[in-house]
Amino acid sequence: MTKDEWYKQLFERLGNSRFRSRFHLKQNDIDYIHEKGLDTIRKHAEDFITKREAPAYIPNDGKQTPMRGHPVFIAQHATATCCRECIRKWHKIQPGRELSQVQQEYLVDVIMTWIERELENAR
Repeated sequence: MTKDEWYKQLFERLGNSRFRSRFHLKQNDIDYIHEKGLDTIRKHAEDFITKREAPAYIPNDGKQTPMRGHPVFIAQHATATCCRECIRKWHKIQPGRELSQVQQEYLVDVIMTWIERELENAR
């Protein structure tokens, strides 16, 4: 399966989830993204994934991603990259071992793809 095929399938499944599909960027999130720029938002996403999702053991797993306060947090809930259990269920990456650099880059790419789609839909 190609990346495009996987993303198409993933985003269709996320869109069919009553919980995941209710997340959208609000105007203040969009303004923040425009103020900071997508490169900075990507760096924030990389930092959040590295610190909150990549470790093999996360003491507060399932509670480490706030529901608001940053566009990346909203995107993480929308894309099921918010905790290791959601990552296991939706992205087939098993918990209990540290995420590889490739896995971290994949999760960041999923988050940024969702954010870019939200920005496009807001126009």
